[in-house]
Amino acid sequence: MVIDEQREVLDALSRPATYGPSCRAVERIDTHSASVFLAGDRAYKLKRAVRYDYLDFSTVERRKRCCEAELALNGRTAPSIYRRVVPLTREAGGTLAIDGHGAPVEWLLEMTRFDSEALGDRLAERHALGLPTMQALGQAVAAMHATAAVSRGRGGAAAMRWVIDGNAEAFAAFPGDLLPQARHHALTARTRALFERLAPRLDERAARGLVRQCHGDLHLRNIVLLDGRPTPFDAVEFNDAISHIDVWYDVAFLLMDLWRRGLRRHANVVLNEYARATGDLDGLAVLPLFLACRAAVRAKTSATAATLAATGEARASAAATARTYLALAESLLEPRPACLIAIGGFSGSGKSTQAATLAPGLGPVPGAVHLRSDIIRKDLFGVPADDRLPAAAYAPDVGVRVYARLAELATSALATGHAVVCDAVYAEAPARTAIADVAARAGVPFAAMWLEAPDATLLSRVTARRHDASDANADVVRQQVARVQPPADWVHLDATADAETTQRRMRAALESRGIPVV
Repeated sequence: MVIDEQREVLDALSRPATYGPSCRAVERIDTHSASVFLAGDRAYKLKRAVRYDYLDFSTVERRKRCCEAELALNGRTAPSIYRRVVPLTREAGGTLAIDGHGAPVEWLLEMTRFDSEALGDRLAERHALGLPTMQALGQAVAAMHATAAVSRGRGGAAAMRWVIDGNAEAFAAFPGDLLPQARHHALTARTRALFERLAPRLDERAARGLVRQCHGDLHLRNIVLLDGRPTPFDAVEFNDAISHIDVWYDVAFLLMDLWRRGLRRHANVVLNEYARATGDLDGLAVLPLFLACRAAVRAKTSATAATLAATGEARASAAATARTYLALAESLLEPRPACLIAIGGFSGSGKSTQAATLAPGLGPVPGAVHLRSDIIRKDLFGVPADDRLPAAAYAPDVGVRVYARLAELATSALATGHAVVCDAVYAEAPARTAIADVAARAGVPFAAMWLEAPDATLLSRVTARRHDASDANADVVRQQVARVQPPADWVHLDATADAETTQRRMRAALESRGIPVV
């Protein structure tokens, strides 16, 4: 409910004169809980005097504390955006001024203004959200979580039960023409069934310190590209139940948002970068529940927006969005079997490209864990993926360690119910046997494919590489061709043509072996 219209404050902040003689125009952006005023190179955020069941900005003191909390929380990821908390003061003549000499009547969060076209959702709409940006985003979120305070006594099964019950209660209040009752009842029942199976794991993760003060509202609209780096901002400061959550529940909002937009490869890249950076493969087991709950929350909030819409057109649009999210939540609970795919071949055959393209279509959303031997080798030596390693890092004993680690990670990921794609040269028979054994022990379908291309094609591709984790050069390719005998019992695929053609051949080979690729 609205506690105070704040008309005098809103009027003052809407006038350019409030910001000084250099300000020519003010742009105002309103949400249900705040108004943001864009003036020159600054942005000023006013907390609205409102109170909801999940948010209380009803007093000036509360609004000040929340401004201070927002400043501190978002300083973790976006210190260049968040500047300070400033008072709106009553001056001697009765006018209102920003950081004046009079008594404070309101409080504002002062921020550095940025180009709204650099927001993640805007970039996605323009098809300008590159996969390297997604790699950086996955790493940025992992870094944020690594330094986030651990939240003892929060999260776990109780927190997810609260989410599910809240969704169910809200769904029950909507008319059937907005959200069909049979469907949301079925969704709630399936969600609760999955929750009951995962409840012990949720509590165990909380006990291990994996419930932390996260972002809480991590979707593309709350990510901006600053100086080429994806930067999360506008983290939730007003409700600990929303922000003190399992780290994978935080990531799930972003993954769900990307998947809904059809950016499936992008979602898979974020998943893999985050999992690699954190080493938290265990969280994949609870990810289907988290994704479905995130989509259901968006169905609930969109349906609420429909009931509050001022026009029939706005109501119809919000209702359609609610049903889209409901359908997404339903689909995220559909069982998708795990599998293990090994992709081998000489350097330059396109293994990593094909594995990364294939991964989003395998197993539960947002696709398979992609394990690349080149990346694992760099991780073993503690260097960035693009750094070159010395020749000693490619000694036979190091290779044994790399393939053992690859098999170990594949085993861990498969144990969560997710699919895995491994790409490596697989020059030696023991490594090929070991990866097949991983699938056998996990009881999942296995397929092994060897990519082939003429020597000239391999050499051309390797010499053209830039900023890649592979250190292979033309000499390495020649040595591989001279000494390695391709496995006769693997499926051999011609990878000479373009990547799209090779991908079609690979998918057809998997489908013929009963391994679905969506």
